[in-house]
Amino acid sequence: MRWGADRWRFYRLIGREITRSARDTYARLTGRPDILARARVTALVIAPHDLRTSDATFADDIYAGLFVFAGRSLSVSGRSPFDYAPPSPEWADLLYGFGWLRHLRAADTALARANARAFVADFIAGRGDAALARPTPVAARRLISFLCQSPLVLEGADHAFYQAFLKALGKAARELEGDLRRGISPQTRLLAAVALCYAGLCCEGIQPILRRATRILVRELERQILRDGGHRSRDPRFAMELLLDLLPLRQSFLSRSIDPPEALLHAIDRMLPLLRLLRHPDASLSHFNGMGATAADHLATLLVYGGAQAQPMMHAPNSGYERLEGGRVLVVADVGAPPPLPDSINAGAGCLSFEMSSGPQRIVINCGLPASGPELRRLARSTAAHSTATVADTSSCRFLVGGGAWYERWAVTWLSHRIGPVILRGPRAVKAERTRDEGATILAARHDGYARDFGIVHERRWRLTGTGHVLEGEDAFLRSDAPGRAKGRHRPQEAAVRFHLHPAIAARGLDDGRLELTSPIGEVWHFGAEGAEIALEESVYFAGLTGARRTDQIVLYVAITDDTRIRWGFARAQTRGG
Repeated sequence: MRWGADRWRFYRLIGREITRSARDTYARLTGRPDILARARVTALVIAPHDLRTSDATFADDIYAGLFVFAGRSLSVSGRSPFDYAPPSPEWADLLYGFGWLRHLRAADTALARANARAFVADFIAGRGDAALARPTPVAARRLISFLCQSPLVLEGADHAFYQAFLKALGKAARELEGDLRRGISPQTRLLAAVALCYAGLCCEGIQPILRRATRILVRELERQILRDGGHRSRDPRFAMELLLDLLPLRQSFLSRSIDPPEALLHAIDRMLPLLRLLRHPDASLSHFNGMGATAADHLATLLVYGGAQAQPMMHAPNSGYERLEGGRVLVVADVGAPPPLPDSINAGAGCLSFEMSSGPQRIVINCGLPASGPELRRLARSTAAHSTATVADTSSCRFLVGGGAWYERWAVTWLSHRIGPVILRGPRAVKAERTRDEGATILAARHDGYARDFGIVHERRWRLTGTGHVLEGEDAFLRSDAPGRAKGRHRPQEAAVRFHLHPAIAARGLDDGRLELTSPIGEVWHFGAEGAEIALEESVYFAGLTGARRTDQIVLYVAITDDTRIRWGFARAQTRGG
Protein backbone atom coordinates (compact mmCIF):
# COMPACT_ATOMS: atom_id res chain seq x y z
CA MET A 1 0.00 0.00 0.00
CA ARG A 2 1.37 3.44 -0.95
CA TRP A 3 1.02 5.56 2.18
CA GLY A 4 1.85 9.22 1.46
CA ALA A 5 -1.38 11.19 1.23
CA ASP A 6 -3.37 8.11 2.25
CA ARG A 7 -1.94 7.98 5.77
CA TRP A 8 -4.41 10.51 7.16
CA ARG A 9 -7.31 8.49 5.72
CA PHE A 10 -5.87 5.42 7.37
CA TYR A 11 -5.62 7.01 10.82
CA ARG A 12 -9.07 8.54 10.50
CA LEU A 13 -10.42 5.07 9.70
CA ILE A 14 -8.65 3.64 12.76
CA GLY A 15 -10.23 6.30 14.96
CA ARG A 16 -13.67 5.64 13.56
CA GLU A 17 -13.40 1.88 14.08
CA ILE A 18 -12.03 2.22 17.62
CA THR A 19 -14.96 4.49 18.49
CA ARG A 20 -17.41 2.07 16.92
CA SER A 21 -15.86 -0.87 18.78
CA ALA A 22 -16.17 0.98 22.08
CA ARG A 23 -19.82 1.80 21.37
CA ASP A 24 -20.52 -1.85 20.56
CA THR A 25 -18.96 -2.96 23.83
CA TYR A 26 -20.88 -0.34 25.82
CA ALA A 27 -24.15 -1.35 24.13
CA ARG A 28 -23.60 -5.01 25.02
CA LEU A 29 -22.85 -4.18 28.65
CA THR A 30 -25.53 -1.55 29.29
CA GLY A 31 -28.12 -2.02 26.53
CA ARG A 32 -31.78 -2.47 27.29
CA PRO A 33 -33.03 -6.06 27.65
CA ASP A 34 -33.91 -7.73 24.38
CA ILE A 35 -37.67 -8.23 24.10
CA LEU A 36 -36.93 -11.55 22.41
CA ALA A 37 -34.77 -12.84 25.27
CA ARG A 38 -37.66 -14.87 26.68
CA ALA A 39 -39.34 -15.59 23.34
CA ARG A 40 -39.19 -19.12 21.99
CA VAL A 41 -39.98 -20.58 18.59
CA THR A 42 -42.98 -22.83 19.19
CA ALA A 43 -43.65 -24.05 15.64
CA LEU A 44 -42.74 -23.74 11.98
CA VAL A 45 -45.65 -22.60 9.83
CA ILE A 46 -44.13 -22.23 6.34
CA ALA A 47 -40.91 -23.15 4.56
CA PRO A 48 -39.65 -20.61 2.00
CA HIS A 49 -38.87 -21.77 -1.50
CA ASP A 50 -35.13 -21.92 -2.25
CA LEU A 51 -34.54 -20.52 -5.74
CA ARG A 52 -30.96 -21.75 -5.83
CA THR A 53 -30.87 -24.81 -8.05
CA SER A 54 -29.63 -28.08 -6.64
CA ASP A 55 -27.69 -31.01 -8.04
CA ALA A 56 -28.11 -34.55 -6.74
CA THR A 57 -24.56 -35.39 -7.88
CA PHE A 58 -23.30 -33.15 -5.09
CA ALA A 59 -25.25 -35.36 -2.70
CA ASP A 60 -23.25 -38.32 -4.05
CA ASP A 61 -20.02 -36.52 -3.16
CA ILE A 62 -21.33 -35.83 0.33
CA TYR A 63 -22.30 -39.50 0.74
CA ALA A 64 -18.70 -40.35 -0.15
CA GLY A 65 -17.40 -37.90 2.45
CA LEU A 66 -16.17 -35.31 -0.06
CA PHE A 67 -17.06 -31.67 0.59
CA VAL A 68 -16.10 -29.31 -2.25
CA PHE A 69 -16.69 -25.60 -1.62
CA ALA A 70 -15.06 -22.42 -2.99
CA GLY A 71 -12.62 -24.34 -5.15
CA ARG A 72 -11.27 -26.39 -2.20
CA SER A 73 -12.10 -29.96 -1.18
CA LEU A 74 -11.99 -31.97 2.03
CA SER A 75 -12.40 -35.72 2.41
CA VAL A 76 -13.78 -36.59 5.84
CA SER A 77 -13.43 -40.39 5.70
CA GLY A 78 -16.67 -41.18 7.51
CA ARG A 79 -16.31 -38.44 10.12
CA SER A 80 -18.16 -35.15 10.43
CA PRO A 81 -16.84 -32.22 8.36
CA PHE A 82 -17.07 -30.12 11.51
CA ASP A 83 -14.23 -32.17 13.05
CA TYR A 84 -11.66 -30.87 10.56
CA ALA A 85 -9.80 -27.60 10.07
CA PRO A 86 -11.26 -25.92 6.98
CA PRO A 87 -9.05 -25.67 3.87
CA SER A 88 -9.84 -21.96 3.49
CA PRO A 89 -11.95 -19.25 5.16
CA GLU A 90 -14.31 -19.20 2.17
CA TRP A 91 -14.76 -22.98 2.43
CA ALA A 92 -15.63 -22.60 6.12
CA ASP A 93 -18.19 -19.88 5.37
CA LEU A 94 -20.00 -22.17 2.95
CA LEU A 95 -19.86 -25.20 5.25
CA TYR A 96 -21.28 -23.33 8.23
CA GLY A 97 -23.80 -21.52 6.01
CA PHE A 98 -25.46 -24.89 5.20
CA GLY A 99 -26.60 -23.81 1.74
CA TRP A 100 -25.36 -27.18 0.50
CA LEU A 101 -28.32 -28.89 2.19
CA ARG A 102 -30.33 -28.16 -0.96
CA HIS A 103 -28.26 -30.73 -2.86
CA LEU A 104 -29.26 -33.42 -0.37
CA ARG A 105 -32.86 -32.37 -0.85
CA ALA A 106 -32.45 -32.87 -4.62
CA ALA A 107 -31.51 -36.50 -4.03
CA ASP A 108 -34.98 -37.03 -2.45
CA THR A 109 -34.07 -40.25 -0.65
CA ALA A 110 -34.42 -41.44 2.93
CA LEU A 111 -30.62 -41.64 3.12
CA ALA A 112 -30.27 -37.99 2.05
CA ARG A 113 -32.79 -36.89 4.66
CA ALA A 114 -31.03 -38.89 7.35
CA ASN A 115 -27.64 -37.43 6.37
CA ALA A 116 -29.00 -33.89 6.40
CA ARG A 117 -30.52 -34.41 9.82
CA ALA A 118 -27.25 -35.88 11.11
CA PHE A 119 -25.22 -32.89 9.90
CA VAL A 120 -27.65 -30.43 11.46
CA ALA A 121 -27.67 -32.44 14.70
CA ASP A 122 -23.86 -32.35 14.77
CA PHE A 123 -23.91 -28.59 14.48
CA ILE A 124 -26.67 -28.09 17.05
CA ALA A 125 -24.75 -30.33 19.47
CA GLY A 126 -21.79 -27.96 19.27
CA ARG A 127 -19.44 -29.82 16.93
CA GLY A 128 -17.22 -27.57 14.90
CA ASP A 129 -15.61 -24.21 15.53
CA ALA A 130 -18.05 -21.75 17.06
CA ALA A 131 -15.88 -18.82 15.95
CA LEU A 132 -16.23 -19.88 12.32
CA ALA A 133 -19.99 -20.26 12.64
CA ARG A 134 -20.63 -16.98 14.45
CA PRO A 135 -19.89 -14.19 11.89
CA THR A 136 -23.12 -12.40 11.04
CA PRO A 137 -23.14 -13.20 7.27
CA VAL A 138 -22.57 -16.91 7.98
CA ALA A 139 -25.21 -17.01 10.74
CA ALA A 140 -27.75 -15.23 8.51
CA ARG A 141 -27.12 -17.63 5.63
CA ARG A 142 -27.45 -20.61 7.98
CA LEU A 143 -30.77 -19.38 9.38
CA ILE A 144 -32.17 -18.95 5.86
CA SER A 145 -30.87 -22.40 4.85
CA PHE A 146 -32.38 -24.08 7.92
CA LEU A 147 -35.76 -22.50 7.22
CA CYS A 148 -35.73 -23.27 3.48
CA GLN A 149 -34.58 -26.86 4.00
CA SER A 150 -36.70 -27.58 7.08
CA PRO A 151 -38.91 -30.07 5.15
CA LEU A 152 -35.79 -32.09 4.33
CA VAL A 153 -34.38 -31.95 7.85
CA LEU A 154 -37.62 -32.58 9.75
CA GLU A 155 -39.22 -35.33 7.68
CA GLY A 156 -39.01 -38.46 9.79
CA ALA A 157 -37.45 -36.63 12.74
CA ASP A 158 -38.43 -37.48 16.32
CA HIS A 159 -39.90 -34.99 18.78
CA ALA A 160 -36.59 -34.38 20.55
CA PHE A 161 -34.83 -33.35 17.35
CA TYR A 162 -37.78 -31.16 16.33
CA GLN A 163 -37.60 -29.28 19.63
CA ALA A 164 -33.82 -28.92 19.39
CA PHE A 165 -34.20 -27.59 15.84
CA LEU A 166 -36.76 -24.99 16.95
CA LYS A 167 -34.51 -23.97 19.83
CA ALA A 168 -31.60 -23.51 17.41
CA LEU A 169 -33.77 -21.31 15.17
CA GLY A 170 -34.78 -19.13 18.11
CA LYS A 171 -31.19 -18.77 19.30
CA ALA A 172 -30.02 -17.82 15.81
CA ALA A 173 -32.75 -15.19 15.49
CA ARG A 174 -31.90 -13.67 18.86
CA GLU A 175 -28.19 -13.52 18.02
CA LEU A 176 -28.84 -11.88 14.66
CA GLU A 177 -31.18 -9.40 16.28
CA GLY A 178 -28.39 -8.50 18.67
CA ASP A 179 -25.96 -8.12 15.77
CA LEU A 180 -28.23 -5.51 14.22
CA ARG A 181 -27.63 -3.34 17.29
CA ARG A 182 -23.88 -3.35 16.62
CA GLY A 183 -21.83 -1.52 14.00
CA ILE A 184 -21.87 -4.17 11.29
CA SER A 185 -21.28 -3.36 7.62
CA PRO A 186 -24.21 -2.25 5.45
CA GLN A 187 -24.24 -5.43 3.34
CA THR A 188 -24.17 -7.58 6.46
CA ARG A 189 -26.97 -5.53 8.03
CA LEU A 190 -29.14 -6.05 4.95
CA LEU A 191 -28.52 -9.81 4.89
CA ALA A 192 -29.29 -10.08 8.62
CA ALA A 193 -32.55 -8.16 8.15
CA VAL A 194 -33.57 -10.51 5.32
CA ALA A 195 -32.85 -13.57 7.47
CA LEU A 196 -34.83 -12.16 10.41
CA CYS A 197 -37.80 -11.37 8.16
CA TYR A 198 -37.73 -15.00 7.06
CA ALA A 199 -37.66 -16.12 10.69
CA GLY A 200 -40.53 -13.85 11.67
CA LEU A 201 -42.66 -15.13 8.80
CA CYS A 202 -41.84 -18.81 9.18
CA CYS A 203 -41.83 -19.23 12.96
CA GLU A 204 -44.49 -18.91 15.62
CA GLY A 205 -43.52 -17.38 18.95
CA ILE A 206 -41.19 -14.60 17.79
CA GLN A 207 -43.66 -12.32 16.03
CA PRO A 208 -42.12 -9.06 17.37
CA ILE A 209 -39.01 -9.78 15.36
CA LEU A 210 -40.90 -9.43 12.08
CA ARG A 211 -41.98 -5.84 12.73
CA ARG A 212 -38.49 -4.77 13.74
CA ALA A 213 -36.74 -6.65 10.96
CA THR A 214 -39.12 -5.30 8.34
CA ARG A 215 -38.38 -1.73 9.40
CA ILE A 216 -34.66 -2.37 9.07
CA LEU A 217 -35.12 -4.16 5.75
CA VAL A 218 -37.04 -1.22 4.31
CA ARG A 219 -34.46 1.26 5.53
CA GLU A 220 -31.49 -0.70 4.19
CA LEU A 221 -33.09 -1.39 0.79
CA GLU A 222 -33.84 2.30 0.38
CA ARG A 223 -30.26 3.15 1.31
CA GLN A 224 -28.41 0.44 -0.58
CA ILE A 225 -30.36 -0.20 -3.79
CA LEU A 226 -29.64 2.59 -6.25
CA ARG A 227 -32.22 4.16 -8.51
CA ASP A 228 -31.02 2.20 -11.55
CA GLY A 229 -31.23 -1.10 -9.65
CA GLY A 230 -27.60 -1.61 -8.74
CA HIS A 231 -26.39 -2.30 -5.25
CA ARG A 232 -24.23 0.34 -3.61
CA SER A 233 -21.28 -2.07 -3.58
CA ARG A 234 -21.41 -2.29 -7.42
CA ASP A 235 -20.89 -6.04 -6.93
CA PRO A 236 -22.96 -8.08 -9.43
CA ARG A 237 -22.51 -11.24 -7.39
CA PHE A 238 -23.92 -9.68 -4.23
CA ALA A 239 -26.86 -8.28 -6.20
CA MET A 240 -27.61 -11.70 -7.70
CA GLU A 241 -27.40 -13.48 -4.34
CA LEU A 242 -29.57 -10.82 -2.73
CA LEU A 243 -32.26 -11.24 -5.38
CA LEU A 244 -32.25 -15.00 -4.82
CA ASP A 245 -33.26 -14.20 -1.23
CA LEU A 246 -35.62 -11.29 -1.88
CA LEU A 247 -37.88 -13.08 -4.38
CA PRO A 248 -38.80 -15.96 -1.99
CA LEU A 249 -39.12 -13.41 0.82
CA ARG A 250 -41.75 -11.55 -1.20
CA GLN A 251 -43.65 -14.81 -1.66
CA SER A 252 -43.33 -15.63 2.05
CA PHE A 253 -45.05 -12.35 2.95
CA LEU A 254 -47.89 -13.26 0.58
CA SER A 255 -48.09 -16.80 1.98
CA ARG A 256 -48.75 -15.35 5.42
CA SER A 257 -51.36 -12.93 3.95
CA ILE A 258 -49.13 -9.94 4.75
CA ASP A 259 -48.55 -7.20 2.21
CA PRO A 260 -44.84 -7.08 1.28
CA PRO A 261 -43.27 -3.70 1.99
CA GLU A 262 -43.18 -1.34 -0.98
CA ALA A 263 -39.42 -0.98 -0.68
CA LEU A 264 -39.04 -4.74 -1.23
CA LEU A 265 -41.25 -4.72 -4.33
CA HIS A 266 -39.51 -1.69 -5.81
CA ALA A 267 -36.03 -3.11 -5.16
CA ILE A 268 -36.85 -6.35 -6.98
CA ASP A 269 -38.34 -4.49 -9.94
CA ARG A 270 -35.26 -2.28 -10.28
CA MET A 271 -32.59 -4.94 -9.75
CA LEU A 272 -33.63 -7.42 -12.42
CA PRO A 273 -33.03 -5.09 -15.42
CA LEU A 274 -29.53 -4.24 -14.20
CA LEU A 275 -28.58 -7.92 -14.17
CA ARG A 276 -29.63 -8.07 -17.80
CA LEU A 277 -27.33 -5.14 -18.58
CA LEU A 278 -24.38 -7.05 -17.11
CA ARG A 279 -25.27 -10.40 -18.70
CA HIS A 280 -23.29 -11.79 -21.63
CA PRO A 281 -24.79 -14.16 -24.23
CA ASP A 282 -22.87 -17.05 -22.62
CA ALA A 283 -25.26 -16.69 -19.63
CA SER A 284 -22.67 -15.21 -17.27
CA LEU A 285 -22.28 -11.80 -15.67
CA SER A 286 -19.48 -9.34 -16.39
CA HIS A 287 -16.46 -9.61 -14.11
CA PHE A 288 -16.59 -6.30 -12.28
CA ASN A 289 -16.17 -5.42 -8.58
CA GLY A 290 -16.32 -8.82 -6.96
CA MET A 291 -17.89 -10.97 -9.66
CA GLY A 292 -16.31 -14.38 -10.11
CA ALA A 293 -17.73 -17.45 -11.82
CA THR A 294 -21.45 -17.12 -12.56
CA ALA A 295 -23.89 -19.81 -11.51
CA ALA A 296 -25.68 -19.69 -14.87
CA ASP A 297 -28.65 -21.69 -13.60
CA HIS A 298 -29.19 -19.23 -10.76
CA LEU A 299 -29.02 -16.28 -13.13
CA ALA A 300 -31.45 -17.93 -15.56
CA THR A 301 -33.89 -18.54 -12.70
CA LEU A 302 -33.80 -14.86 -11.75
CA LEU A 303 -34.25 -13.59 -15.29
CA VAL A 304 -37.40 -15.68 -15.69
CA TYR A 305 -38.97 -13.47 -13.03
CA GLY A 306 -38.13 -10.41 -15.09
CA GLY A 307 -39.86 -11.79 -18.19
CA ALA A 308 -38.28 -14.07 -20.76
CA GLN A 309 -38.57 -11.43 -23.51
CA ALA A 310 -37.52 -8.42 -21.41
CA GLN A 311 -34.87 -6.22 -22.97
CA PRO A 312 -31.75 -5.22 -21.03
CA MET A 313 -31.19 -1.62 -20.05
CA MET A 314 -28.22 0.04 -21.76
CA HIS A 315 -27.37 2.81 -19.34
CA ALA A 316 -26.95 2.57 -15.54
CA PRO A 317 -25.62 5.98 -14.46
CA ASN A 318 -25.99 5.41 -10.72
CA SER A 319 -24.25 2.03 -10.75
CA GLY A 320 -21.64 3.15 -13.29
CA TYR A 321 -22.13 0.53 -16.01
CA GLU A 322 -22.79 0.89 -19.75
CA ARG A 323 -23.85 -1.64 -22.38
CA LEU A 324 -23.16 -1.28 -26.12
CA GLU A 325 -24.67 -3.59 -28.73
CA GLY A 326 -24.04 -3.88 -32.44
CA GLY A 327 -24.95 -6.95 -34.48
CA ARG A 328 -23.64 -10.00 -32.61
CA VAL A 329 -21.18 -7.94 -30.55
CA LEU A 330 -21.73 -6.79 -26.98
CA VAL A 331 -19.53 -4.50 -24.90
CA VAL A 332 -20.09 -3.93 -21.16
CA ALA A 333 -18.00 -1.19 -19.55
CA ASP A 334 -17.27 -0.05 -16.00
CA VAL A 335 -17.51 3.77 -15.97
CA GLY A 336 -18.16 4.29 -12.27
CA ALA A 337 -16.23 5.46 -9.23
CA PRO A 338 -15.42 2.91 -6.49
CA PRO A 339 -18.20 2.30 -3.97
CA PRO A 340 -18.25 3.89 -0.50
CA LEU A 341 -15.58 2.56 1.82
CA PRO A 342 -17.82 0.21 3.90
CA ASP A 343 -19.17 -1.38 0.69
CA SER A 344 -15.84 -1.83 -1.10
CA ILE A 345 -14.48 -5.08 0.36
CA ASN A 346 -14.68 -6.84 -3.02
CA ALA A 347 -14.49 -3.83 -5.36
CA GLY A 348 -11.76 -3.74 -7.98
CA ALA A 349 -9.61 -0.95 -9.38
CA GLY A 350 -11.09 -1.50 -12.83
CA CYS A 351 -12.38 1.93 -13.81
CA LEU A 352 -12.82 2.17 -17.63
CA SER A 353 -12.34 -1.58 -18.06
CA PHE A 354 -14.64 -3.51 -20.39
CA GLU A 355 -15.62 -6.97 -21.60
CA MET A 356 -16.54 -7.88 -25.16
CA SER A 357 -18.52 -10.81 -26.56
CA SER A 358 -19.35 -11.88 -30.08
CA GLY A 359 -22.34 -14.20 -30.14
CA PRO A 360 -21.99 -16.75 -27.35
CA GLN A 361 -18.19 -16.33 -27.13
CA ARG A 362 -16.47 -13.86 -24.88
CA ILE A 363 -13.34 -12.32 -26.39
CA VAL A 364 -12.12 -9.60 -23.99
CA ILE A 365 -12.56 -10.24 -20.27
CA ASN A 366 -11.46 -9.09 -16.86
CA CYS A 367 -9.70 -11.69 -14.74
CA GLY A 368 -12.59 -11.99 -12.27
CA LEU A 369 -12.50 -12.74 -8.55
CA PRO A 370 -11.29 -16.23 -7.52
CA ALA A 371 -13.41 -18.34 -5.19
CA SER A 372 -10.82 -18.29 -2.41
CA GLY A 373 -7.32 -17.17 -1.49
CA PRO A 374 -6.63 -13.70 -0.04
CA GLU A 375 -3.50 -13.11 -2.09
CA LEU A 376 -5.14 -14.16 -5.35
CA ARG A 377 -8.14 -11.99 -4.54
CA ARG A 378 -5.86 -9.03 -3.93
CA LEU A 379 -4.24 -9.53 -7.33
CA ALA A 380 -7.62 -9.95 -9.02
CA ARG A 381 -8.76 -6.58 -7.67
CA SER A 382 -5.76 -4.70 -9.07
CA THR A 383 -6.01 -2.52 -12.16
CA ALA A 384 -3.63 -4.85 -14.02
CA ALA A 385 -6.22 -7.66 -13.72
CA HIS A 386 -8.71 -5.59 -15.72
CA SER A 387 -8.92 -4.69 -19.39
CA THR A 388 -8.00 -1.05 -18.91
CA ALA A 389 -4.90 1.13 -18.52
CA THR A 390 -2.33 1.00 -15.70
CA VAL A 391 0.04 3.88 -15.04
CA ALA A 392 3.47 3.25 -13.48
CA ASP A 393 2.46 -0.32 -12.62
CA THR A 394 0.09 1.12 -9.99
CA SER A 395 -3.61 0.50 -9.40
CA SER A 396 -6.01 3.40 -9.74
CA CYS A 397 -7.33 2.59 -6.24
CA ARG A 398 -5.51 2.30 -2.91
CA PHE A 399 -6.43 -0.77 -0.90
CA LEU A 400 -6.23 -1.41 2.84
CA VAL A 401 -3.25 -3.76 2.71
CA GLY A 402 0.37 -3.66 3.81
CA GLY A 403 1.60 -0.86 6.03
CA GLY A 404 4.72 0.97 7.14
CA ALA A 405 5.85 0.62 10.74
CA TRP A 406 5.00 -2.46 12.80
CA TYR A 407 2.12 -0.70 14.55
CA GLU A 408 0.64 0.29 11.19
CA ARG A 409 0.86 -3.30 9.96
CA TRP A 410 -0.86 -4.42 13.15
CA ALA A 411 -3.56 -1.79 12.63
CA VAL A 412 -4.10 -2.95 9.04
CA THR A 413 -4.57 -6.53 10.28
CA TRP A 414 -7.05 -5.38 12.94
CA LEU A 415 -8.99 -3.22 10.48
CA SER A 416 -9.04 -5.97 7.85
CA HIS A 417 -10.53 -8.34 10.43
CA ARG A 418 -13.25 -5.79 11.33
CA ILE A 419 -14.19 -4.31 7.96
CA GLY A 420 -12.29 -6.28 5.31
CA PRO A 421 -9.78 -5.16 2.64
CA VAL A 422 -11.63 -1.99 1.67
CA ILE A 423 -10.64 0.72 -0.81
CA LEU A 424 -9.17 3.75 0.94
CA ARG A 425 -9.03 5.98 -2.12
CA GLY A 426 -9.88 5.77 -5.78
CA PRO A 427 -11.11 7.84 -8.72
CA ARG A 428 -13.45 10.62 -7.66
CA ALA A 429 -14.33 12.44 -10.86
CA VAL A 430 -15.60 9.75 -13.24
CA LYS A 431 -17.63 11.00 -16.19
CA ALA A 432 -19.23 9.14 -19.08
CA GLU A 433 -21.22 10.17 -22.14
CA ARG A 434 -23.02 8.18 -24.85
CA THR A 435 -23.66 9.40 -28.38
CA ARG A 436 -24.68 7.99 -31.78
CA ASP A 437 -22.89 8.59 -35.06
CA GLU A 438 -23.89 7.08 -38.42
CA GLY A 439 -25.38 4.01 -36.80
CA ALA A 440 -22.46 3.48 -34.41
CA THR A 441 -22.66 3.78 -30.63
CA ILE A 442 -19.94 5.87 -29.01
CA LEU A 443 -19.09 5.81 -25.32
CA ALA A 444 -16.55 8.25 -23.89
CA ALA A 445 -15.41 8.23 -20.27
CA ARG A 446 -12.61 9.53 -18.05
CA HIS A 447 -11.33 9.14 -14.49
CA ASP A 448 -8.85 10.92 -12.24
CA GLY A 449 -7.50 7.93 -10.32
CA TYR A 450 -3.93 8.78 -11.37
CA ALA A 451 -4.22 12.56 -11.09
CA ARG A 452 -3.07 12.96 -7.49
CA ASP A 453 0.01 10.73 -7.65
CA PHE A 454 1.09 11.17 -11.27
CA GLY A 455 -0.78 14.19 -12.61
CA ILE A 456 -2.50 12.06 -15.28
CA VAL A 457 -6.16 11.74 -16.24
CA HIS A 458 -7.15 8.64 -18.19
CA GLU A 459 -9.72 8.97 -20.95
CA ARG A 460 -11.15 6.11 -23.00
CA ARG A 461 -13.43 6.12 -26.02
CA TRP A 462 -15.24 3.14 -27.55
CA ARG A 463 -16.98 3.18 -30.94
CA LEU A 464 -19.01 0.08 -31.87
CA THR A 465 -20.45 -0.05 -35.37
CA GLY A 466 -24.08 -0.95 -35.86
CA THR A 467 -23.14 -4.21 -37.59
CA GLY A 468 -20.74 -5.15 -34.80
CA HIS A 469 -17.90 -5.84 -37.23
CA VAL A 470 -15.60 -3.19 -35.74
CA LEU A 471 -14.90 -1.97 -32.22
CA GLU A 472 -12.60 1.04 -32.28
CA GLY A 473 -11.03 2.50 -29.17
CA GLU A 474 -8.79 5.29 -28.02
CA ASP A 475 -6.95 5.74 -24.75
CA ALA A 476 -5.70 9.20 -23.84
CA PHE A 477 -3.40 10.12 -20.97
CA LEU A 478 -3.77 13.82 -20.26
CA ARG A 479 -1.60 15.88 -17.96
CA SER A 480 -3.65 17.25 -15.07
CA ASP A 481 -3.14 20.33 -12.90
CA ALA A 482 -5.02 18.71 -10.01
CA PRO A 483 -3.27 19.20 -6.63
CA GLY A 484 -0.99 16.38 -5.60
CA ARG A 485 1.83 15.68 -3.20
CA ALA A 486 3.85 13.04 -5.02
CA LYS A 487 7.34 14.10 -5.99
CA GLY A 488 8.06 13.98 -9.67
CA ARG A 489 4.38 13.73 -10.57
CA HIS A 490 5.08 15.46 -13.91
CA ARG A 491 7.95 13.19 -14.88
CA PRO A 492 7.51 10.79 -17.83
CA GLN A 493 5.57 7.68 -16.81
CA GLU A 494 5.11 4.27 -18.35
CA ALA A 495 1.57 3.06 -19.07
CA ALA A 496 0.24 -0.34 -20.09
CA VAL A 497 -3.15 -0.82 -21.72
CA ARG A 498 -4.32 -4.41 -21.22
CA PHE A 499 -6.91 -6.53 -23.02
CA HIS A 500 -7.26 -9.88 -21.23
CA LEU A 501 -8.50 -12.59 -23.59
CA HIS A 502 -10.87 -15.41 -22.78
CA PRO A 503 -9.03 -18.75 -22.45
CA ALA A 504 -10.91 -20.11 -25.49
CA ILE A 505 -9.43 -17.43 -27.77
CA ALA A 506 -6.30 -18.43 -29.71
CA ALA A 507 -4.01 -15.47 -30.47
CA ARG A 508 -1.02 -15.22 -32.81
CA GLY A 509 1.00 -12.44 -34.39
CA LEU A 510 0.74 -11.47 -38.07
CA ASP A 511 3.49 -10.19 -40.35
CA ASP A 512 1.98 -6.69 -40.46
CA GLY A 513 2.23 -6.26 -36.69
CA ARG A 514 -1.41 -7.01 -35.94
CA LEU A 515 -2.74 -9.94 -33.93
CA GLU A 516 -5.15 -12.61 -35.15
CA LEU A 517 -7.71 -13.87 -32.65
CA THR A 518 -9.59 -17.08 -33.41
CA SER A 519 -12.62 -18.17 -31.42
CA PRO A 520 -14.09 -21.70 -31.08
CA ILE A 521 -17.26 -20.63 -32.93
CA GLY A 522 -15.26 -20.01 -36.09
CA GLU A 523 -14.84 -16.26 -35.96
CA VAL A 524 -11.52 -14.60 -36.75
CA TRP A 525 -10.78 -11.13 -35.41
CA HIS A 526 -7.81 -8.85 -36.07
CA PHE A 527 -6.43 -6.49 -33.45
CA GLY A 528 -4.27 -3.51 -34.29
CA ALA A 529 -3.01 -0.37 -32.58
CA GLU A 530 -1.40 2.98 -33.37
CA GLY A 531 0.93 4.88 -31.08
CA ALA A 532 2.07 1.98 -28.89
CA GLU A 533 3.97 -1.28 -28.98
CA ILE A 534 1.83 -4.45 -29.09
CA ALA A 535 2.81 -7.41 -26.93
CA LEU A 536 1.13 -10.75 -26.34
CA GLU A 537 1.74 -11.98 -22.80
CA GLU A 538 0.49 -14.58 -20.36
CA SER A 539 -2.45 -13.85 -18.08
CA VAL A 540 -4.76 -15.79 -15.77
CA TYR A 541 -8.53 -16.15 -15.73
CA PHE A 542 -9.44 -16.44 -12.05
CA ALA A 543 -13.19 -16.85 -12.57
CA GLY A 544 -13.25 -20.14 -14.46
CA LEU A 545 -15.90 -22.62 -13.38
CA THR A 546 -13.16 -25.17 -12.63
CA GLY A 547 -10.76 -22.69 -11.06
CA ALA A 548 -8.01 -20.46 -12.38
CA ARG A 549 -6.98 -21.00 -16.02
CA ARG A 550 -4.07 -19.77 -18.07
CA THR A 551 -4.91 -17.32 -20.82
CA ASP A 552 -3.32 -14.51 -22.87
CA GLN A 553 -3.44 -10.75 -22.70
CA ILE A 554 -2.74 -8.07 -25.28
CA VAL A 555 -0.64 -5.28 -23.79
CA LEU A 556 0.06 -1.88 -25.35
CA TYR A 557 3.09 -0.16 -23.83
CA VAL A 558 3.47 3.59 -24.09
CA ALA A 559 5.62 6.29 -22.47
CA ILE A 560 3.60 9.28 -21.23
CA THR A 561 5.43 12.58 -21.57
CA ASP A 562 2.90 15.25 -22.50
CA ASP A 563 -0.66 14.43 -23.51
CA THR A 564 -0.49 10.99 -25.12
CA ARG A 565 -3.05 9.11 -27.22
CA ILE A 566 -3.11 5.60 -28.61
CA ARG A 567 -5.71 4.05 -30.88
CA TRP A 568 -6.67 0.41 -31.10
CA GLY A 569 -9.36 -1.70 -32.68
CA PHE A 570 -10.92 -5.13 -33.08
CA ALA A 571 -12.18 -5.94 -36.58
CA ARG A 572 -13.94 -9.14 -37.55
CA ALA A 573 -12.08 -10.65 -40.49
CA GLN A 574 -14.24 -13.64 -41.33
CA THR A 575 -16.47 -16.38 -40.01
CA ARG A 576 -15.60 -19.89 -41.01
CA GLY A 577 -18.54 -21.65 -42.54
CA GLY A 578 -20.41 -18.44 -43.41
